Amino acid sequence: MYAKYIKRMLDFLLSLCALLVLNPVLLVLIVVTAVKMKGNPFFTQLRPGKDEKIFRLIKLRTMTCEKDQDGNLLPDAQRLTKYGKLLRSTSLDELPELINILKGDMSIVGPRPLLVKYLPLYNEEQRHRHDVRPGLTGWAQVNGRNAISWEEKFRMDVEYVNRISFAMDVKIVLQTVGKIFKREGISSETSATMEEFVGAAKGN
Repeated sequence: MYAKYIKRMLDFLLSLCALLVLNPVLLVLIVVTAVKMKGNPFFTQLRPGKDEKIFRLIKLRTMTCEKDQDGNLLPDAQRLTKYGKLLRSTSLDELPELINILKGDMSIVGPRPLLVKYLPLYNEEQRHRHDVRPGLTGWAQVNGRNAISWEEKFRMDVEYVNRISFAMDVKIVLQTVGKIFKREGISSETSATMEEFVGAAKGN
């Protein structure tokens, strides 16, 4: 009952209230990000949502668009600015995703939306992470975020799908607040963000 009917209604009401309350903060962040990034303050990217339906994710930009002499984007570590690191560590770059939640693309709690190119790489169990709407935060985010392996992350995503409840969502939201203040799990041990997923079949 909660997952099928109540969760979406709560997502809509809470994201609407959050946008109304945080609107002044978001406007300031948009202006500052536009200045710091010398242009478009938004980062948008196609991501798979519930039932692998593709939607356009909206975030505040944390990286430059610098490219090498061959026209390829530089590594994340080189493009991630000091201001971008601040946004990421406080999760303020995620605020525009409230619009995605309001539209129904996302939920407040659920597996994080990953790249479209990862879809063919999931095994049968991992694919169940798309049985629900992706979330602003999730079970994997409060249990390591980018500091845990892909295998662990997907295991927790599927565990959430199987255990979804109001009590669990409340628990995850409260733990998320604590993680933001502690600024834990922002990056993996070997990457400025998170290593690329290369597929379950390859042991990752």
